[in-house]
Amino acid sequence: MSYDIIHSKLTSHESVLLDGGMGTEVIRRGVRWRQHGIEDAPDVIRQIHIDYLAAGAEVITSHTFNLTSQNFINFFRDAEHMAEIGAPGLDDKAESLSRRAAELAREALSDSGKAGTVPLAGSISPVQHLFRPDLAPDEAACYEHHGKWVQVLAQCGVDFIFFEGMNNLAELRAAMRAGRQSGLPVWVSLIPTGAGQLLSGESLQEAAHTARQGGAAAVLLSSAPVDVVTANLRAVLDGGPAGAQAVIGKYNPPSWKPDFYPHFVGTDEIPPRSYAEVAQEWQRIGAVIFGGSSGTTPSHIAALRDALG
Repeated sequence: MSYDIIHSKLTSHESVLLDGGMGTEVIRRGVRWRQHGIEDAPDVIRQIHIDYLAAGAEVITSHTFNLTSQNFINFFRDAEHMAEIGAPGLDDKAESLSRRAAELAREALSDSGKAGTVPLAGSISPVQHLFRPDLAPDEAACYEHHGKWVQVLAQCGVDFIFFEGMNNLAELRAAMRAGRQSGLPVWVSLIPTGAGQLLSGESLQEAAHTARQGGAAAVLLSSAPVDVVTANLRAVLDGGPAGAQAVIGKYNPPSWKPDFYPHFVGTDEIPPRSYAEVAQEWQRIGAVIFGGSSGTTPSHIAALRDALG
């Protein structure tokens, strides 16, 4: 029922407001980045969802971005080495954390009185690093990976699948094939760079077309600065619902320690009102879905709510 509300709004070309950054917001609230903060600070995770709902978000996103078994295996030579030297329980750690993340989001919906009216998007990131399309495995491996995590999130009770930050065409094709298996609606966000290009250097317009041909109910741009998003937004306006989520600040990679999360520093460069003014330009261009990527906060979403009507 909750997704039906969003579908109806999109069909009527009404604006839909998403939430903003999750990982960066966890860090901003002083939580040490370990296991996404889900084990150490569940109350903080739940409260972030509640704050986005209070700011006006009509969709909230599970705190599962970059939370897969691959994320754990990447710290070891391979799965065998992880079993040999890794901490107990790493094989199913990502799945148990994902289930808990979905629980926390549902608890936030219930506590806010929004259960049944605000859908929960199940966030799935690229197999490898968000900003390194060259590290992506082949299409078959991507399909196997995404198929597993689509199934996990569907079992967690998400209302739709949201592939966030897709950065190359082969993985995008695999993700769409995997998403269709869930029987749930599927959204996709793409990372733009340059003039009309996906982060991989492939055509952004072709990526949007590939996503829609694969069944995407909405295509967004994300994980890029506001000027890059604005310059490339028309490339995804190909007849279906489209939207935008920009990062604010500058990317500051983590140390080698796995407990450290990459920061977006200098996020005060784009305060909420200025971000909302950019979103008004996105609306004029033709976007109908609006939210925030890394660095954005509930205050930015509240500003979008006030500016976009």
